[in-house]
Amino acid sequence: MKRLTTAAIGGGLLLALTSCGVAAETADQVGTAATTVSVCTEAVRIATATPDLADPQAAADRAHAAGRELTDLAQRAGNTTAGEAIDSLATTLRETTVDDLVTSPANWVQRKAGQVTALTKACGL
Repeated sequence: MKRLTTAAIGGGLLLALTSCGVAAETADQVGTAATTVSVCTEAVRIATATPDLADPQAAADRAHAAGRELTDLAQRAGNTTAGEAIDSLATTLRETTVDDLVTSPANWVQRKAGQVTALTKACGL
């Protein structure tokens, strides 16, 4: 009888500990998803700012600053796919030149728009 009681208590303890582990894992997943949504929302806000092409140097400087902000956000993304999409967009913005904005602004905007679309898809927005 004592063995049966010990086994029942041990089994109950194991079940409780397993449930705690599942609850903690679920909480971590929810926290990661919330972080990713927050990071993605901020990344889209930064990426969709309209550059002032009347001043190409200022627009390029702003693109570089946005690229640095996005790089920081990519590192905080809880989702690898979202982080990679943010980082890809960040690279494009960091590498923007005045020449890109003067000679082929439509190509630059189109490339950026494609990356924003990929970002929103990766983020599930």
